[in-house]
Amino acid sequence: MRKLIFLFILMLTVGVATKAADVTFKASAPQAVVMGEQFRLTFTVNAEGRDLRVQEMPDFDVLMGPSQSTSYSSSWVNGKSTSETTVTYTYVLMPKKEGTFNIAPATIKVNGSNYTSNGLAIKVLPADKAGKQEAETTTASGAISNDRLFVKMDVSKRSVFEQEGFLVTFKVYSLENFSITGLKYPEFEGFLVQEVELPQEKQLTLENYNGRNYQSAVMRQVILYPQRSGKITIEGGKYDAVVRVRMQQAGGGSIFDSFFDSYRDVSKVLTTSPVTIDVKPLPSGKPASFSGAVGTFSMTADISSNNVKTDEAVTIKVKITGNGNVKLVKNPEVVFPNDFDVYDPKVEMDIKTTTAGVSGSKTIEYMAIPRYAGDFEIPAIAFSYFDIKSGSYKTIKSEPYKLHVEQGKGGSGSSPVVSNFSNKESVKYLGKDIRYLKTKDFSFIEGGDGIFFGSFMYYLCYIVPAILFIVFFFIYRKQVKENADIALVRTKKANKMAVRRLKNAGKLMKENKKEEFYDEVLRALWGYLSDKLSIPQSDLTKDNVEIELAKYGVDESLTNEFMDILNTCEFARYAPSQASDAMDKLYELTVDAIGKMENTIKK
Repeated sequence: MRKLIFLFILMLTVGVATKAADVTFKASAPQAVVMGEQFRLTFTVNAEGRDLRVQEMPDFDVLMGPSQSTSYSSSWVNGKSTSETTVTYTYVLMPKKEGTFNIAPATIKVNGSNYTSNGLAIKVLPADKAGKQEAETTTASGAISNDRLFVKMDVSKRSVFEQEGFLVTFKVYSLENFSITGLKYPEFEGFLVQEVELPQEKQLTLENYNGRNYQSAVMRQVILYPQRSGKITIEGGKYDAVVRVRMQQAGGGSIFDSFFDSYRDVSKVLTTSPVTIDVKPLPSGKPASFSGAVGTFSMTADISSNNVKTDEAVTIKVKITGNGNVKLVKNPEVVFPNDFDVYDPKVEMDIKTTTAGVSGSKTIEYMAIPRYAGDFEIPAIAFSYFDIKSGSYKTIKSEPYKLHVEQGKGGSGSSPVVSNFSNKESVKYLGKDIRYLKTKDFSFIEGGDGIFFGSFMYYLCYIVPAILFIVFFFIYRKQVKENADIALVRTKKANKMAVRRLKNAGKLMKENKKEEFYDEVLRALWGYLSDKLSIPQSDLTKDNVEIELAKYGVDESLTNEFMDILNTCEFARYAPSQASDAMDKLYELTVDAIGKMENTIKK
């Protein structure tokens, strides 16, 4: 009997401890309220509690409370019964003044233990200038005015530097019960787009705008990075909405008509106005190590070891951290000695996009293998960026690395040894310095009719170089004249530069880096058109490209092919992920289009 009582008490104690571990105590209230209107503050605990202590709330009048309500729920799942008790304490408050005020956490006792709720911040808005009655009025025709339901595109900055990020927010404001049925956002042509992650379920919050208290919700937020300087316009968007409208009863009805409301759905098209962004070019005086990074950055670099053996890998890890166009930051150059086998760097990205911009880190790991023993020096690694706050370029440098390489076990005494790589006067021993010299059994050939001096071949050896020199001289003069024409040089090199960029795009395609692939193809096309047409990229638009191509006699179908590729790349940077075969087709189309353009425009 004693054992049974002991087991019962033990089980009860464990049950109480388990329940105590799962106790939650939460405070909740609206994020925003209107001056002069009541609202509810609730404290909810999922257990029987006592001794609720709520701190003073000097910014609010307590009209009622606390009123207590208790609810019970039970369920039977897989032969196990579970039950839960929920106790809610409710206060009715009214704000005393406008502003943002805090409500301190409350405390409660459950099973002898104290629990603390969360604190709250409540924003008190001014009363609606139109008055409540006017705010609830809808015309008998069911028409919705633009001040009762609209979408606003907020741009954090109208003047930015090239590659400087800024926030664009699309927010809906409403005095009606509505739902959005169709979305058509701007295409953001000329910008790199980074999406700000928002909750799946968008909640309406109260917001005072132009003296009216609207229910508002953020529909979309993006960080935009302008890819060229000049005036770039963000086109307007179009959004389809359906509004549930309460219809007023015509005069002369029964007194009971007021108890039966009439509703119908009204369609409304919402639009946002275009916004022009002034994109300033980056100032002159760019450092040699600058590769387009704009924002605020820091850099760290470390080497795996300063003492290695031949055929052992040495790695240098460079980490760039900051806020800005982190995704577009190019890898800093690490110069290894010539006798090292250098491998492609490994890159890892850790990036987060918020309303404050894109922040995070990019880690690049460089690996090389020394083949010869000796003492080497790896020069300092430099990274430059344009600092928005100071409006100047800044350069970060690591320390140079001294590297001592010893001969590995797999080597032999005759293996090459290089001493002091940095000194050009150093001696190199490659096996034996003097080869075997043959000292006997020589044979000589007597001179005769086959004497070379004064023969036809003798004079030909003078004439041919003279002719080649004259030909080379005229070709060189022509080349110098052509190089003086910068526009002509750019035009001739347009195809080479495009091919080089497309090779990089091909690598990104194989690595399935979709966003970087489309960015690289877009750069290749804009760069090719800029070089081919001798127009700065900052002045290039789709309209003037079509006009210039027409002047060169380019077929309209080929022009449309170029425009389609540009549109596809622009869309793919902010659209959902594209299939891999779409990248293959786009890559082939781009290579084919550039080839056709080269055959059409020959300079």
